[in-house]
Amino acid sequence: MAPGGGDGRRNGEAQANGKHGCACGFPVCACAGAAAVASAASSADMDRVAVAATEGQIGAVNDESWVAVDLSDDLSGDGADDGVAIEDRPVFRTEKIKGILLHPYRVLIFVRLIAFTLFVIWRISHRNPDAQWLWVTSIAGEFWFGFSWLLDQLPKLNPINRVPDLAVLRQRFDRVDGTSRLPGLDIFVTTADPFKEPILSTANSILSILAADYPVERNTCYLSDDSGMLLTYEAMVEAAKFATVWVPFCRKHGIEPRGPESYFELKSHPYMGRSQEDFVNDRRRVRKEYDEFKARINGLEHDIKQRSDAYNAARGLKDGEPRATWMADGSQWEGTWVEPSENHRKGDHAGIVLMLVNHPSHTRQLGPPASADNPLDFSMVDVRLPMLVYVAREKRPGFNHEKKAGAMNALTRCSAVLTNSPFILNLDCDHYINNSQALRAGICFMLGRDSDTVAFVQFPQRFEGVDPTDLYANHNRIFFDGTLRALDGMQGPIYVGTGCLFRRITLYGFDPPRINVGGPCFPALGGMFAKTKYEKPGLEMTTKAAVAKGKHGFLPLPKKSYGKSDAFVDSIPRASHPSPYAEAEAVVATDEATITEAVAVTTAAYEKKTGWGSSIGWVYGTVTEDVVTGYRMHIKGWRSRYCSIYPHAFIGTAPINLTERLYQVLRWSTGSLEIFFSKNNPLFGSTFLHPLQRVAYINITTYPFTALFLIFYTTVPALSFVTGHFIVQRPTTMFYVYLAIVLGTLLILAVLEVKWAGVTVFEWFRNGQFWMTASCSAYLAAVCQVLVKVVFRRDISFKLTSKQPSGDEKKDPYADLYVVRWTWLMVTPIIIILVNIIGSAVAFAKVLDGEWTHWLKVAGGVFFNFWVLFHLYPFAKGILGKHGKTPVVVLVWWAFTFVITAVLYINIPHIHGPGGGKHGGVLGKHAAHRGHHGGGEAYGWP
Repeated sequence: MAPGGGDGRRNGEAQANGKHGCACGFPVCACAGAAAVASAASSADMDRVAVAATEGQIGAVNDESWVAVDLSDDLSGDGADDGVAIEDRPVFRTEKIKGILLHPYRVLIFVRLIAFTLFVIWRISHRNPDAQWLWVTSIAGEFWFGFSWLLDQLPKLNPINRVPDLAVLRQRFDRVDGTSRLPGLDIFVTTADPFKEPILSTANSILSILAADYPVERNTCYLSDDSGMLLTYEAMVEAAKFATVWVPFCRKHGIEPRGPESYFELKSHPYMGRSQEDFVNDRRRVRKEYDEFKARINGLEHDIKQRSDAYNAARGLKDGEPRATWMADGSQWEGTWVEPSENHRKGDHAGIVLMLVNHPSHTRQLGPPASADNPLDFSMVDVRLPMLVYVAREKRPGFNHEKKAGAMNALTRCSAVLTNSPFILNLDCDHYINNSQALRAGICFMLGRDSDTVAFVQFPQRFEGVDPTDLYANHNRIFFDGTLRALDGMQGPIYVGTGCLFRRITLYGFDPPRINVGGPCFPALGGMFAKTKYEKPGLEMTTKAAVAKGKHGFLPLPKKSYGKSDAFVDSIPRASHPSPYAEAEAVVATDEATITEAVAVTTAAYEKKTGWGSSIGWVYGTVTEDVVTGYRMHIKGWRSRYCSIYPHAFIGTAPINLTERLYQVLRWSTGSLEIFFSKNNPLFGSTFLHPLQRVAYINITTYPFTALFLIFYTTVPALSFVTGHFIVQRPTTMFYVYLAIVLGTLLILAVLEVKWAGVTVFEWFRNGQFWMTASCSAYLAAVCQVLVKVVFRRDISFKLTSKQPSGDEKKDPYADLYVVRWTWLMVTPIIIILVNIIGSAVAFAKVLDGEWTHWLKVAGGVFFNFWVLFHLYPFAKGILGKHGKTPVVVLVWWAFTFVITAVLYINIPHIHGPGGGKHGGVLGKHAAHRGHHGGGEAYGWP
């Protein structure tokens, strides 16, 4: 077979199926198996690694500067896939990691496993009778460390790269007249507090979505405001007004990135248009418009309060009467009020669905030429805007609104009534679209060969506002580019909460059309579980007549599980089959009756006695609803894909300081443990879950337990210098050999991993440092909280992570990262730092004092103490509130504590017992007694 996967039989079948290969008109469709193969070349023969973006493709580039994506319209098919014609190329390519990296990586995993097993056997066979409890506890800790390492390492046996090909996507779906047959896409943006989540950041996210390169009539943005505040709504109104200038400007000049705040902060502005002078003039005018837009946003809170006071005063309200919050059109706001009142306070307000931008026409609409009133020339630019909807679900006392998961489910129902796009992308309010091609790149993985079994496409999370040293490992590249990329070679990456593209029907409880959990990497392993679950509903089930008759027999759950809205249930057939993709002139109803129905499906009582939160939509019962929602899809046999592109698809805002970062990790780790102690425990998942995918989920739900053993290992070795009891009584040569192999293979594995993951060694070190900090603080707190919840049945509450800066960003953009905000999570790491400093000081004092003569035997323990301190250095720097490359204050503080402890130990005899060395004073006469009872040599080590 040719590289493109084509042969005479395939071409004949494709011609027999007609132009599109299927009656539904969808060019890459599960209904037309031969046509699907004809339109997507096999990726099994591709074994090279992408190092740069090729024609029309997006790939990872190791460069931190902005590089424009090549969107060439030259579709001749030259050179992209070794001479394969573009019509025979797949919409995405699967590329294997180089064997020179992958084969040694796999071998070393098993070498280290064998060495670790022999090391543990040696430890078990060499007891420490002087400290039996210490020996038993340390063996348990070593077992856990080995087990957790294995859980983390096994799913990384087959990392792969997938690269979307935008040129192929455009050739297949975009028409010459400018219209497109790409499927509809609903984008969900969620916010809960306009004060902790900066309103300007939310506005920038919305503007980047409206300006993204995706068919305007098929791209709809929904903003969920869980606060129900007029401030958020009016900020979005202002954003919609500014979008009429910003979006055409982006299209006219090919602006990247398309979040205005990030774009105007660029030091250089890459230009992709034709007239440089025209670009400079337009940019100057748009920048002025944006500054005025920001000024209006910043003044909204004052304006709303002033307006409301004026309206309330005009009504002559008496003392004690509720004072309403008024909209600009003179009507009362139905959500929360500035001064809380009954039915208008947080957790108690009506549902709201408002159209900020109506659904656009299906034909291009050119803007006006330049004039005195309009200095921007948009006469050759399509000025249509995607549909924008504001949603605030109803909240009432006595109902559990389920935080973000409840908001996402409400958006799912509301969007189904209004637009019902077959795909959903969810973003946090602080994430904006950094690459205008991101939506097209993600959709490639939903339209390729066998993609009808893909439930979601997960993008990595990237962040701005992080200091260059990434002190708190906010980028988390080891997880995103290592773990998630490797899982793409199994059943797929886990869902991590934001930047995820869903197939809508997976949220409705549907099973995949085919199941083979072995996938392309382990077909034999997955073959034992392979099963055909069901056939998709025929075309007759999606006709208007069938829907009108209420034929819902194909639904995976009873109709009552979806709620009492017939309009919503009737929308499911249209979202469950590829035929809606071909509806070029789909009509979106935005009349009053439809809006009323959209409000009805977001009421607080709608989900009562339904399957929402259990078998439908985002799953309830845990603060990490993202992980368990993706897990529920995977155990049904669905797959997922990892899409890492450059320039980065989405960029968010990192937590602003150490305190917020620790609370963020606490929330994640607590949610993971909640999953472990629930019915969603991956140990009991269905057989449709890939075996190594199950291992990955076990790891993601048990990792916080590491805190229990890590705290032991970060304190007891240091305290051993004081007590004289050591984990190992007398180390032998084999002990050091095993230890050297275990540590050496770990380092080599790390080097190989950073090579195939595309991260740096520095990022690997930072990840290890923050892992130590998180394990000693947030992980431990999570274990305690979940145990309390399990034993005493008490709910766990969390505060929203604040990302609102408070310092002067012009003087120091990273100043807020070092603002000290005390939290009880910092207690344990501080104790560990003090214990290790004191332990090392005592060991040093004992050597100087002559209490221990063989000081070389102490070196290993002291080295371990400094290894612990090295990993906790970012934490120490954070609590001292110091910013800069030179850690003078931290080192001086540590050195001062070390010296004071050593001096006190040497000069206060009763601290180290009778005759504690040559400075024992009058107690020196008991030296012989010391040699019999308390000397270090009596314990064998040191």
